[in-house]
Amino acid sequence: LFLATLTYDTLRFEYEDFPETKEPVWILGRKYSVFTEKEEILLDVTSRLWFTYRKNFPAIGGTGPTSDTGWGCMLRCGQMIFAQALVCRHLGRDWRWIKGKRQMDNYFNVLNAFIDKKDSYYSIHQIAQMGVGEGKSIGQWYGPNTVAQVLKKLATFDTWSSLAVHIAMDNTVVMEEIRRLCQSNVLCAGAAACPALEPDVLYNGCPEDVGLRERLTLWKPLVLLIPLRLGLTEINEAYIETLKHCFMMPQSLGVIGGKPNSAHYFIGYVGEELIYLDPHTTQPAVEPGDSGCLPDESFHCQHPPCRMSIAELDPSIAVGFFCNTEADFNDWCQQIKKLSLVRGALPMFELVERQPSHFSNPDVLNLTPDSSDADRLERFFDSEDEDFEILSL
Repeated sequence: LFLATLTYDTLRFEYEDFPETKEPVWILGRKYSVFTEKEEILLDVTSRLWFTYRKNFPAIGGTGPTSDTGWGCMLRCGQMIFAQALVCRHLGRDWRWIKGKRQMDNYFNVLNAFIDKKDSYYSIHQIAQMGVGEGKSIGQWYGPNTVAQVLKKLATFDTWSSLAVHIAMDNTVVMEEIRRLCQSNVLCAGAAACPALEPDVLYNGCPEDVGLRERLTLWKPLVLLIPLRLGLTEINEAYIETLKHCFMMPQSLGVIGGKPNSAHYFIGYVGEELIYLDPHTTQPAVEPGDSGCLPDESFHCQHPPCRMSIAELDPSIAVGFFCNTEADFNDWCQQIKKLSLVRGALPMFELVERQPSHFSNPDVLNLTPDSSDADRLERFFDSEDEDFEILSL
């Protein structure tokens, strides 16, 4: 019966098991062996929140579509990468979903943030309506950059998660900007006042003598999204090694992208294949049960994940990372710097301490014929959705 709801697009890969290979399997910063850890791989994949097309949900905007089949795949992928950030934030990377096992309240709080109704923080309703401000009419196809920009705006309303969301544009991650976003100084009028802070806020060490330094630095957990274009019409092979390394970092949230008109959420790789969750399955919208508990099985992909050759990836993607603490961010910066030394790996983006001087005024473009500037200009004028056909309802 379940098979009948799958589209032809998913049927080609859906039930192919993992290849018997000596190559390690990487899933969002975790390394596995197919020979000894197949169960662990599948449990890790199943534990990710899987968002697919849905039908029969309340009309978007009151009079709009009641299904996102055919147009919502990138919105669903945006939900998946953001849900992974919320899972890391509230449940931890080691958390696992086991069918039939009672889950903690925070799990349902995360899931409820994405349910198909207008008042969920990151629902398809919120994303589609917020996208109108980004120039997308409801039912129009999004690119990775658009969905990232919309999620950033929606995250400001999610005071429970209290995330700092940074979207690094122009292939450049500016460390100073991120630190400014994530750090906020709070007056600490004495040691006794420190415990009054929210218990789940991460302190970067409360000074022993608070009288001397009446400030406590807080770090807001960081969601870093980097929209990239890794080639013109197909992915430039020189970026493949770097892309693989992104899945090896413990801060990895994966990648959203896919093939033209067909978005996927990439969570890892094995050999020369990417491992992904596919939103192209239409399921009925889910209503909370009589007890107020949400039936959650349809939000977990309980069969082997899909795979595709890295070379087939559309060059327009967004890469995501989550840094829960300042130490996580510093570690991520070190890994990115090391990555630039790997032979045969072309950096996908630049990591700089502060904003390059020629970027200080967005209205004035420095037109020197330097190659890195040429790349920046190409990115600046690049319309990320131009090679995607817009799907009408």
